[in-house]
Amino acid sequence: MNYFKKIKYKILIIPFIKRSFLYYQNIIKQNPGIFKKISLHKYFSNEFKKYQKINNNKNFTLSKEYLKLCLFDKTDNTPLDPLYILQDSWCAKKIFENRPKHHYDIGSSVEMVGIISQFVPTTMIDIRPIDLELNNLYFKKGNILNLPFENNSLESISSICVIEHIGLGRYGDKLDPFGSEKAIKEIKRVLAPEGNLYISLPIDNENKVYFNAHRAFTREYILKLFQSLKLIEEKYLYKNGNKLINNYDQSEGFGTGFFHFKK
Repeated sequence: MNYFKKIKYKILIIPFIKRSFLYYQNIIKQNPGIFKKISLHKYFSNEFKKYQKINNNKNFTLSKEYLKLCLFDKTDNTPLDPLYILQDSWCAKKIFENRPKHHYDIGSSVEMVGIISQFVPTTMIDIRPIDLELNNLYFKKGNILNLPFENNSLESISSICVIEHIGLGRYGDKLDPFGSEKAIKEIKRVLAPEGNLYISLPIDNENKVYFNAHRAFTREYILKLFQSLKLIEEKYLYKNGNKLINNYDQSEGFGTGFFHFKK
């Protein structure tokens, strides 16, 4: 290989190696270390042997056949993700305060929707049916890009941590670079005059695509997309935060925004 071919080869291969390294580095970060797993398995095995020696409760059958490894539950603090607790609580509180005759949710967590339905009759709209029977909880199959409702027909809508995923293929949906914009347009179409809309979505210091997890938005772009609606309330949660704050701070970078709009 001559000198110029070597240079060309290096120019091509170095970016490829760098991209590959970053790709696999992100995968590794998302999984517990192998040494930690080995250590926890050893701890589990020792604990089981100790329990076998002291076990004199004949009311229960103890057998290796029934082993169930719960390796990550021994923690100093109660494990929690502030984002999901705070956003679900924020949304539920807003709905309870406004007391609609019927509430409609598009794609949010079933757990949150199920709790809301026990105080306000609620219809959940999703492309994936739910196998669950619960009083006051109804299901309607539908796509956020083509909602099965008339214009201006729904008085109360929530869509918590949903809009940012549309068009990235994460949940089997069709790839679409404008998926979020189209979803917002469709939600605004079905929201009734004087109707309330509650959403949450990632925020950042610029509009970004974290493929294929989600997009992130600036406050400016969010307000532009919802400019036909009136902003009633906005709250923010930034990285490593444990409470909602009132002010958007672009310098904080990535976080989550909570927005209450009215038509």
